[in-house]
Amino acid sequence: MLAGVPYLANRDGLNEARMEAQERLYEYNQLPPHRWGEQRELLERILGGVGENTTLLPPLRCDYGKHIFVGNDVFINYNLTVLDVCAVTIWDRTLIGPNVSIYAAGHPIAPEDRATGWEYGAPVHIGKDVWLGGSCVILAGVTIGDGAVVGAGSVVTRDVPPNTIAVGNPARVLREITQADRDNWKKAMEA
Repeated sequence: MLAGVPYLANRDGLNEARMEAQERLYEYNQLPPHRWGEQRELLERILGGVGENTTLLPPLRCDYGKHIFVGNDVFINYNLTVLDVCAVTIWDRTLIGPNVSIYAAGHPIAPEDRATGWEYGAPVHIGKDVWLGGSCVILAGVTIGDGAVVGAGSVVTRDVPPNTIAVGNPARVLREITQADRDNWKKAMEA
């Protein structure tokens, strides 16, 4: 499964691994606000790796958790869903809006092939300093380059180059991020 070759999700201990993750997720997602200080410890038990100063607001939904790696200074808003049948990496200083879904899983296109129960996966890589707007969907095998922005509601079916803005369904690169974007922000902050 992790190598990206076809697999059956109900064999080789995968059901048990998903159940173990669901138990941990339940504890994380039901943690009362006055105990949110315990989130870090729980995330370390759920995820494959979590960096310093990272916030992941519950609820979190995932298959295994241990295939998700999150860097430093990452902020993930409410209701992230990750189908982590392959590695999903989210690098430093990335911002993820509410209701984002990351699908490292896939199924055969032809109905008779899907009926066999075989699935596949491909890793997802989200670079440093990325901003994923709310309700984005990121599909298997996609890499989002450092500094990129993906507009809210976009469905990302292919790689997004670094320092670009991608929007739509399917997401297409709208333009590069420029010095004018930086200058406009600086001007807004001075107002």
